[in-house]
Amino acid sequence: MDNKYIKPIENLSIGKIIEVDGSRIIAELDPTISDLSRVFAGENYPIGQFGSIIKVHFGRRSIYGLVSRLRMKADYQLEKGLPVASSDERIIEADLFGEGEWRRKGEDEFALDFERGVATYPLPQQTIYLTPKSELRFIYGDAKGAVIQLGEHVGSGGAPCYAELNELLGKHTAILGSTGAGKSGTVAAVIHSILERGQIANYERWHPQIIILDPHNEYGKAFPAHQRLSTDEGSLKLPYWLLDLEESLSLFIGKTEFAATSQSNIVKNALIAVREQAAEQLKLDKSQLTVDSPIPYILGDSNGLDHFGKKDGQLYTEGLIGAINQQRPNDANKKNHEDFSKVIRKIDSLLKDGRLKFMMESWDGAEDPLPIIVNQFLTRRTRVQIVDLSGVPNEVAGVASAAIARIVFQLKVWQTEAERQNSPILLVCEEAHRYVPNRGEAQYEAAQSAIRRIAKEGRKYGVGLLLVSQRPSEVEATVLSQCNSWIVLRITNDADREHVRSVLPDSMSGLTKMLSGLRRQEAIFVGQAATLPTRVMIRSLSDDQLPRSNDVNFDKGWQQQALTIEQITDVVTKWRYQTK
Repeated sequence: MDNKYIKPIENLSIGKIIEVDGSRIIAELDPTISDLSRVFAGENYPIGQFGSIIKVHFGRRSIYGLVSRLRMKADYQLEKGLPVASSDERIIEADLFGEGEWRRKGEDEFALDFERGVATYPLPQQTIYLTPKSELRFIYGDAKGAVIQLGEHVGSGGAPCYAELNELLGKHTAILGSTGAGKSGTVAAVIHSILERGQIANYERWHPQIIILDPHNEYGKAFPAHQRLSTDEGSLKLPYWLLDLEESLSLFIGKTEFAATSQSNIVKNALIAVREQAAEQLKLDKSQLTVDSPIPYILGDSNGLDHFGKKDGQLYTEGLIGAINQQRPNDANKKNHEDFSKVIRKIDSLLKDGRLKFMMESWDGAEDPLPIIVNQFLTRRTRVQIVDLSGVPNEVAGVASAAIARIVFQLKVWQTEAERQNSPILLVCEEAHRYVPNRGEAQYEAAQSAIRRIAKEGRKYGVGLLLVSQRPSEVEATVLSQCNSWIVLRITNDADREHVRSVLPDSMSGLTKMLSGLRRQEAIFVGQAATLPTRVMIRSLSDDQLPRSNDVNFDKGWQQQALTIEQITDVVTKWRYQTK
């Protein structure tokens, strides 16, 4: 064995270990170090950079650690309750993550066999060294197996950073970061890398199935060749009859009345009645159906109804509205009819809201449309389905998201094992704090239940989850903790950083200290999909591959001509009729 591979490089020594605490080591920097960098083989090596890798020699093996903290020794002594020295000594802290041993691979070729995990622990007074860049490529690993490239490891001299695809998608991933940190660009980079994998790996067939819940109409620009399901253009069809009981109650009763037991019972009984009627019409076995079964039914017509559910003196009995009327008491006391009339008025207001045409368009009573509705999300014509929810009212966005998530999950539940293996699905949940918020507001409850179930059980059925949020502290902790990989960009808010720290593995929580200082598109990548915890510069994309930026350029905008009265009139018309 050539000594150069196992002999310590003294020019890269930076200090000695003073404490070993499980997988964490604390070392005292060499007091003679005046500049926080060393030079070796013409390369500059900064000392103590967050996320950089240090090593400890142990015979032919080396133990590697990830730098998580650099501070004065006086702070460390105060924390430990020790007498404080008057010197200006410095402390470096690192988390051990793996071991490696040099082995001969050929006559003049050596390679480092690197393994995650630590079996041999260093001792106090052992020397720590910076890791040569020639060694880092063995640690970071080559593109082996089912991987996609996220970008490049920071400080590695351009070593590519790969993510293990099955771990990244099958066990769920969270992309978190403050506004302007590059979250949408990171999501686009991940999806473009997934789409490109088929060509890179020379697959004969490569057809990912990716569904993006897009609340701001950003991703159509990044994936123009793929399907965009929009409420404005009428391409998204998510009919009311597809909703289960919980979602129907949220839609037909609303947030403020969600807990009203009497109204809930009215809607539940009416749903059972109209679904049974429709099942007979479609020649389905109604004995096997439940109130949650996706059976199409008609809503009916509320025009001309009086407070007692009558039209032209006769009780109206068609559709859901008719089924509600048929539960009314047989008296003329207005108070006894109020709950029934409230529900019908809410249905009427939904029918008249132009923004909800994608959901409130009535069934024509003909053939079963369910297979066509499901196919719009799983079509093989394109590999990415972008569901544009930008035109959906906030109180309906949760219901719509819940329905889509539930459709995807239920389809996988009822598939055969072979079908699941052949058609896994990735659900991208942008602005996740809107749909799975930590606060339990009723308007989001349906979405919380659906996304939560995918987070807990999706991996068993072939549904992966990519959660994206700029406010991690407002995302439900139960859902966030189900993610096994994290791509965390710059986070400036203390509460958000603390929340991220609470869901990361204990050994990696120290990395959250560097989150506020990350550059745009720079991230901490940790979890099962990462070869090792690392700082990564996310891959660059061309302008036409990036999502639409909603940032307004004030300087440029104020150089343009003011709006004309004709333009204002056009805007007012769209505003008035709620159409774009």
